[in-house]
Amino acid sequence: MKKCIIIANGKAPKKSIFPFLKGEGYSTIICADGGANSAKRLNIIPDFIIGDLDSIHPDTMKFYESKAVIKRVKSQDDTDVEKCLKFAIKNGFSECVLTGVIGDRLDHSFSNLGIVLRYSKLISLKVISERSFLTVHKGNFCLKAIPGETISIYAFDRKTKISSTGLKYELLNATLPYGLRESTSNEAVSEEVHLKVKGGLIFIIRDFNLVKKHDLF
Repeated sequence: MKKCIIIANGKAPKKSIFPFLKGEGYSTIICADGGANSAKRLNIIPDFIIGDLDSIHPDTMKFYESKAVIKRVKSQDDTDVEKCLKFAIKNGFSECVLTGVIGDRLDHSFSNLGIVLRYSKLISLKVISERSFLTVHKGNFCLKAIPGETISIYAFDRKTKISSTGLKYELLNATLPYGLRESTSNEAVSEEVHLKVKGGLIFIIRDFNLVKKHDLF
């Protein structure tokens, strides 16, 4: 099973994330254009730098010329993150962690979360920000949890129905259409949270450091 990390051009992740992810089997690093600037600041050598290359600093480009495979993709129909995801899918990666997709620009952050929703049908995606850990789910599944931890759940249409056991505020065939109703800051009350999702995908957001500390990644 091939796993990769994509570093986007948002807020740079902490360097400690990368050895942790490598231990989880995410051994290939792909920078989305200006994400290479973050990689350089963190003293990380990516395997690939992909995008239209309009955001990468000249000194960063020069530094990585002999150290990484740099692929210029000029298409303006796709964002640089999409270009990286298409490359990953084409090259047989089945799982990807996205970092740097959340940042100071709300439009980019909003766009990137839409990309996560869309591409999750093609490749297993997770998102790590400075404090948060986002996963995408469908069907029936069980989350290993810490009683008392915050678990936020988001759906995107009225067709998606969610039922749960193990949450403080249980859901029973609930619809959580984005912008109308959410299950933000729900709380685990047991070591297992069981969820049934019918009709679509959901985002679950948890505290990354807690997930990492208790080996729940």
